[in-house]
Amino acid sequence: MRKAKVFFKDKLAGILWEDEDGFHFEYGKDYLNSDNPQPISLTLPLRTKVYDNNILHPFFDGLIPEGWLLDIAEKNWKINSRDRMELLLACCKDCIGAVSIEPIETKKS
Repeated sequence: MRKAKVFFKDKLAGILWEDEDGFHFEYGKDYLNSDNPQPISLTLPLRTKVYDNNILHPFFDGLIPEGWLLDIAEKNWKINSRDRMELLLACCKDCIGAVSIEPIETKKS
């Protein structure tokens, strides 16, 4: 399982993870209960229910670089262009805009 913290304007907004059932995003309770929480995307409105999808949600996929920048990421980190979660974790800590992604290190058993 791969996980990431999703930040909106430097506030932890929620957690994104990938497992054998697909991709999931959940807003954090603290974020939802904070003063004036904002959705990270119009396609991911605020709610307590988890967003589940078989593919990486288009909003998150849209954060991944394209073109020559994607080529550099694939070559330098040896990431398969089809591994969208790995590209997101490797390339999206400092995105253009209000959202950033930070990998959560998980213990390997």
